[in-house]
Amino acid sequence: PLLRPTLRALEPRLLVGDQLTRSQCWPLLRPLLRPLLRRAPSAPASFDARLGLARSLDTMALDDKRAAPPLPAPTPKAARADGVPDASRERALRFVSFLTAAVTPYHAVAVGSALLEKAGYVQLDDASTWASAIKPGGRYFYTRCDSTLVAFAVGGKYAAGGPFRMVGAHTDSPALKAKPLTKFGSGPTEGVLTQLSISTYGGGLWHTWFDRDLGIGGLVILRKPDGSLEKRLVAIREPVLRVPTLCIHLQSAAERDSFAPNKETHLVPVLCMAPGPATATSKDKEDEAAASADPFASAQEPELWNLLAQRLGVEPGHIASHDLTLFDAQPPALTGARSEFVCGGRLDNLASSFVALEALADCSADAQLAESEAICCVALFDHEEVGSDSAAGAGGPVMEEALSRVAEAMGAAPGSELAQRGLRKSFLLSLDNAHAVHPNYRSKHEQGHRPHMGGGVVIKNNANQRYATTVESSFVVRELGRLGNAPVQEFVVKNDCPCGSTIGPILSARLGVRTCDIGMPQLSMHSCREMMGAADLTHCHALLSTFFLRVGEVDAKLAACKSPRAKEEM
Repeated sequence: PLLRPTLRALEPRLLVGDQLTRSQCWPLLRPLLRPLLRRAPSAPASFDARLGLARSLDTMALDDKRAAPPLPAPTPKAARADGVPDASRERALRFVSFLTAAVTPYHAVAVGSALLEKAGYVQLDDASTWASAIKPGGRYFYTRCDSTLVAFAVGGKYAAGGPFRMVGAHTDSPALKAKPLTKFGSGPTEGVLTQLSISTYGGGLWHTWFDRDLGIGGLVILRKPDGSLEKRLVAIREPVLRVPTLCIHLQSAAERDSFAPNKETHLVPVLCMAPGPATATSKDKEDEAAASADPFASAQEPELWNLLAQRLGVEPGHIASHDLTLFDAQPPALTGARSEFVCGGRLDNLASSFVALEALADCSADAQLAESEAICCVALFDHEEVGSDSAAGAGGPVMEEALSRVAEAMGAAPGSELAQRGLRKSFLLSLDNAHAVHPNYRSKHEQGHRPHMGGGVVIKNNANQRYATTVESSFVVRELGRLGNAPVQEFVVKNDCPCGSTIGPILSARLGVRTCDIGMPQLSMHSCREMMGAADLTHCHALLSTFFLRVGEVDAKLAACKSPRAKEEM
């Protein structure tokens, strides 16, 4: 019982594409086991003896090639004495597991796919015909570019021209990414430090990446000895990289007052000490000759390539291509005196991705799906943080193709009046985290619209269409909140402040469907490590579940509501 929460928190370290050796396992477990062993009632008195009880973990057998297991299921427990709802805590713990595993968009899609498969969803081949595969009552998903995920459940009573109930979110977050050629400059800095060549992705708060322990992971393509190719996920979760700040003693007063790092020269992370002189072996000479024959391989940082090869169990020369992202090596966690917060990287927008997938899975059980007359869909896009204009982004054809192909498989020809009628009855929730009021910067929020963490899902409004929310779509969300007992808050940016945007206006314009922009409130958005309320995961799940199951009731009332007409005296 003492070890179960610890092991459950550690399990995501063993998920998709991450191979953990026995020697690496003990250092991860030891700091977490110390406090548990100190208070174990049956443990020996000597601390060394108590520590010895756990050393047997050093010999545990781990399958380095295991596929993504299903996320841990909640264990029924009594209500917590501090009043924190047990269901909210369990969902928050599952999210922490999801977030720990999903260190890159590729990992997020892989772990999300495992969650869907556990719920009975069948993967479709994006390049094959779907006409004979999709049936009423079926659950399906597919991926695009390995970093975008689309899942949908077809109602048992769905008929051609029926509505789609859609939730859109994104898998990417601002981050530092390795450049295609990872070797920095001409070699080790001043012959002492080896650094990694990186690019900035999205609009990050880059000062938060300084002095943090960083890991690296992503997708690689391997060229096997027989000439075949293989895609693999990899994640080096140990703190192998760091961007050090300049000490205060070497900065002028002006530099200290306005910390403005140059993204090209000041954000270059340190990987290791430069290797000392060594006698080259015949194997080293062979590797060097092979690398010189391949310009791509010769421009890679050897220390990084060796780390990746060891983790993947291949030779460095087998790595033919890569897309690698740096991430905070400190795992996400529940924080606060009552564990009421979730802190970690990538909350924007993996919190939305996680809740959307769980809500879809929970609302597509056999009994519920059999009575549904709609198609419920979740689409998780890549590249939102850089504008969405890509093959895997919301600005690309992903969503239109999905709706068109599914509708055609169910009997509505693309572009037909029947298909268009179905879109007019459809509804989209653009789900992307929102800005909670900051306790130290309250003046940054419009005084009448100050959403707070733990207060429920936020409806985002903007008169200049930076969000797709309308008078009708916002009413629908408020009504769903009332029906599902899910608290809802409102946000509008101040007139003297710029406003961000989401995939909502993009999809609304491309599809012509009613759309509402919503999100869970958080602090430190686009920081290396962000913060949100744990209870909002459950608030959002309740709202999305009500949307999938009961938005038809609200629509029926709206359909009976005639459009206003001008009176004669007007």
